[in-house]
Parts: sequence; structure tokens; C-alpha cells
Amino acid sequence: MFAFNPKSFSSKAAFEERIVERLQKAGISWIFLAGYMRLVGPTLLEAFNNKIINIHPSLLPEFPGKDAIGQAYHSGVRKTGVTIHYVDEGMDTGPIIAQESIEVLNEDTERSLKEKIQQVEHQLYPKVINQLLQQSEGLI
Repeated sequence: MFAFNPKSFSSKAAFEERIVERLQKAGISWIFLAGYMRLVGPTLLEAFNNKIINIHPSLLPEFPGKDAIGQAYHSGVRKTGVTIHYVDEGMDTGPIIAQESIEVLNEDTERSLKEKIQQVEHQLYPKVINQLLQQSEGLI
């Protein structure tokens, strides 16, 4: 395990170079993000091309970025959900791997909606990760 403070590096590229160095040294071939809350730069994207995956609590392209659940709840949509996607240089703009929708009920609160989304996240993300790893190893 290791932790780096991005503010202690001279640039984003230097920060990501250190991450790449440590991940490659450890033999890591995939990066699965959850709550990373930063745009990934070209240094990391090039080193792990199509091997960085993120989970987002909305049906992208709707409600990218921070507070997607709050955005969905306050917008009055009747359906939202969870998206698993490849990471690219944009904010939640990479190609979609999987999505699962959730109905927003009249009696839902922002908190109950968050709980429903988290239940889906906890089922969908491990399933997708497992499928991606099996595909990359030629098991499916």
C-alpha cells in the first residue's frame, strides 16, 4: 500500500509518473476507481490504456461530476442509476461498459436514493470487474 499527496509534486504529470512507477513495479495491470474525484491525466491514461475503469452514480451522460445523486434527485428525474465506464481525459465521458437503472419513487428522499444506488453499485461493479478480468485472461 502507498499514498501520495498530489500537492507535494511539481506537476500532475510528476504525480502520475510516481503512481505509474509504483503500480508497474507491483505488477498491476488494471486500475478500478471508486471515489477518485480527479481527472486522470495523459501520463496515467497512456500507461494503462483502456485499463482504467470508474463507477459513477448516475446514468451517464446525465449528471457527470460531483453530487450526481443530488443532481438527479433535485432535477426530478423518474429514473437514474449506475454507470461503469472506461476512464478517458474527460469528466465521466469514457465509453460505457455497463449501466443499471433505478426508479426514483415519489417517496424517495435523497438519502434513500443514495442507499438504492449504493446497493446497485455493490452488486454491479464487482460483477463487471470480474467479467473484465476474465475476458483479459481469455477465460470468457
